[in-house]
Amino acid sequence: MTTEWRFITAFASHFTRCQLHEGETVALLSEAQSRPTLVETARLAAQSLGGRVFDVVVPTPPSANVVPIRSTGASQAIAGHPAVIAALAASDFVIDCTVEGLLHSPELGQILGGGARVLMISNEHPEIFDRLQWDDDLPRRVALGHDWLRSATTMHVTSPAGTDLTVQLAGAATAGSTGITAGPGTIAHWPGGLVLAFPAAHTVSGTIVLATGDMNLTFNRLLESPVALHIADDHIERVEGDGADAILFRSYLSAFGDRESYATSHVGWGMNQFARWDAAQLYDRRETWGTEARAYAGNFLYSTGANETAGRFTAGHFDLPMRNCTVRLDDRTVVADGELVAELR
Repeated sequence: MTTEWRFITAFASHFTRCQLHEGETVALLSEAQSRPTLVETARLAAQSLGGRVFDVVVPTPPSANVVPIRSTGASQAIAGHPAVIAALAASDFVIDCTVEGLLHSPELGQILGGGARVLMISNEHPEIFDRLQWDDDLPRRVALGHDWLRSATTMHVTSPAGTDLTVQLAGAATAGSTGITAGPGTIAHWPGGLVLAFPAAHTVSGTIVLATGDMNLTFNRLLESPVALHIADDHIERVEGDGADAILFRSYLSAFGDRESYATSHVGWGMNQFARWDAAQLYDRRETWGTEARAYAGNFLYSTGANETAGRFTAGHFDLPMRNCTVRLDDRTVVADGELVAELR
């Protein structure tokens, strides 16, 4: 599809929030398999604000796994290329349109170390960026939720379906995502609206029950049958369920042949009041990467796979946003039966 003025306007508005201004050097990073409409829209939007835009286009690397990889945030497209890294690091603003994104890429530290700020644009249909309105209060609410998470010692998650998960937060890396870059050497992903913790090793145990209507974002699929995950010492030890969802879950994780694929990556909750849990069902599966479903207000997000804080690395990855959960930080409730508490709305 081709870009439209409404898409360009939405991108330009968000780039303005990220302080893009006339005369800045803007690197537009993409790869062979990037979504062309996103690249074109980003280029025109940045130029409309007076950015000095140049393109960095790299080949999409061959697959290193026997199954497709989806939405890991760890693009391998740069492949350590020193000239690419140098060009990005020397820029004021990097617009990241790679398929998987630079959030967890191995080159990110070098790029940010040069003083660049990076906006990772999720690999979504451009209509999503136009449809999701901006909430001026989102940064305040995310900062408050992050403060509560950062100061807590324990996260406890329950649900009517049977979830009962405990996360010890000592040593965890925490973050709040608003979608806005915060100056030189920072990265944000858009759409935003998440509060997350990457737990330290040996801190996660209990049971996750994925209920009908929850999502598996690797498959971009609404669950149609329950899946129970029994977790000990951070790792899924047993997957229970007789439906296709449990069968797919077991099959995909087994493809990587490592224990780390079964480990906890991150946990958190969504804060974006304009995002919807059901919107992904209105797009073809390759038209969306599911960021809206990760960010919708009141979800509990449990993810499996790589976790640098715990020293675990793997390509196996599930993001599993869940409805109707209650999330408590010590004695403070932050999400009650799938609804943000009043202070976070």
